[in-house]
Amino acid sequence: MREPLRDKTRLEHILDAINRLQVHAGNLPKEELEQDVLRYYGIVKNIEIIGEAARMLSSAFTSAHPEVNWRSIAGMRNFLVHEYFQVDSDTVWNVIHSDIVELKSQVIRYLADTDWSEWEKTN
Repeated sequence: MREPLRDKTRLEHILDAINRLQVHAGNLPKEELEQDVLRYYGIVKNIEIIGEAARMLSSAFTSAHPEVNWRSIAGMRNFLVHEYFQVDSDTVWNVIHSDIVELKSQVIRYLADTDWSEWEKTN
């Protein structure tokens, strides 16, 4: 059996997905995003990855960092997966251009400021 992924790896997954979103959608006009179906669903998939990784963070980590609404991030993943027929491009656009900007800076800070060897020993 594989060892479960730890918080640091989950945060790295979040950061990787954010970087992909910024590369593939950051400067894209909204109309072009709506017309490029494959790109649009690739973007949606990366938002799902962010939500799934956030959902899998330990409760110790999310409790230590309550300034991020981890539950809402995981909820977005659930909405995209289970309520896919209600997802609109405005919601996706807002996630890309507002929500992930702050999340990225927080994740970068957590990755840099946490003593991961100590964290993994105690959590």
